Amino acid sequence: MPADHKTPKRANALWRMSRLSLALALTLSAGSAVHAQSLLEVYEAARAYDATYLAARAQADSSQYRAAQADALNRPTLGVGVTGTRAETDLPRLPNRVDTTTVQAGLSAKYALYNRANRFSIDQAQRSLGIALADLEAAEQDLIVRVAQAYFDVLAAQDVLGTTKANKTAIAEQLASAKRNFEVGTATITDTREAQASFDRATAREIAADNDLRVKRVALDQIVGRLGVAPKPLAQPVALPAVTPTTVDPWVSQADEQHPLVRKAKLGLEVARLETGKARAAEAPTVDLTGTLASTNARGAGATVPGTTGVASVGVALNMPLYTGGATGNRIKETVALEERSRNDLEFARRAVTENTKRAFFGVQSGLAQVKALEAAESSSRLALEATQLGYKVGVRVNLDVLNAQTQLFSTQSDLAKARYDVVLTGLKLRQASGQLKPEDVAAVNQLLAK
Repeated sequence: MPADHKTPKRANALWRMSRLSLALALTLSAGSAVHAQSLLEVYEAARAYDATYLAARAQADSSQYRAAQADALNRPTLGVGVTGTRAETDLPRLPNRVDTTTVQAGLSAKYALYNRANRFSIDQAQRSLGIALADLEAAEQDLIVRVAQAYFDVLAAQDVLGTTKANKTAIAEQLASAKRNFEVGTATITDTREAQASFDRATAREIAADNDLRVKRVALDQIVGRLGVAPKPLAQPVALPAVTPTTVDPWVSQADEQHPLVRKAKLGLEVARLETGKARAAEAPTVDLTGTLASTNARGAGATVPGTTGVASVGVALNMPLYTGGATGNRIKETVALEERSRNDLEFARRAVTENTKRAFFGVQSGLAQVKALEAAESSSRLALEATQLGYKVGVRVNLDVLNAQTQLFSTQSDLAKARYDVVLTGLKLRQASGQLKPEDVAAVNQLLAK
């Protein structure tokens, strides 16, 4: 294809314009770092707003009071009672009717001297508190991951929109160049139509990217409870932390020891065992210490002992179940079966945690390798675009080749940005999968963001 003598200058101007457009688009899509919110700020806001996390925290608070209720089984109970009665008795002799008014007030106390079921109930309440705390820890870890996911989804969507706009700007320049060359007769109408088709596709991608960014922002606002949250971008140059330990086995071992779901399943098995013990305790006797202190005031002609009298008593009550119609025996069988279920639940939790930990670990390793490969691909795509533009100048490449090379470069840059976000997010998921994710990890990720 013959080349216009102005084509080299236009191609160089086009390349400079495309790079400037990309830089401006990425800067605008990242938002103003001065007014943007860090990941730690967003997490703290979500921690005070997210309904799922707040529900888990309320459940943990209620479990503390439930455990305190169980502790009352080891303490005596004291009650006060007052009764008043009026009796009218008809007699076959004079006087024909006798009225009697009796008022009785007293204190009653009871203390369990021996009750095996009470001990099991107290221990169960403590384990149930541990389960609620494990649920709260899991909810907090889940909140961290959900916030980070929404946070980096917005950043990734911003980068896609930025590269899409930059690509559209570069294509627009290429379209204008093709039209000028066609007017002066140095290019065919095919170049113009190909550039127009690429421009139209870029416009469609820009509309889709803009809508995706809006949706991602809505999701982030929903978690945080604020409008217009602006995440901070990753600091440049991007320095992703390495994964330590570098092998998967230590992560799996830590997951089995620390993961809240495994801890919850272990406590659930202990609760089931205690429930079996409590069911067996129903066959054992109970011994209670009882005491009463009462005062009775009787008035009327029918009173046996008119006036006020006092009564005090202390006793020991022994209760021994002899026959319950098979209820106790079947209850024991039921709890033994439920204990076996809890044992299998624990095994399932361990297997699931191990699988998720390995999956997350290999995901981080793969993500780091992808980032390195995409960094090389970005450099190669840039060189390929320069070579294609040079070939276009000398007439060995056509306009479509330049358009494709530009699109390839911008697509690679978008993929690279997303891959970096995925590595950071998968790193948090790895710590979650191994049960190690803490708010301090959010602060560590915060250090990777722009100041």
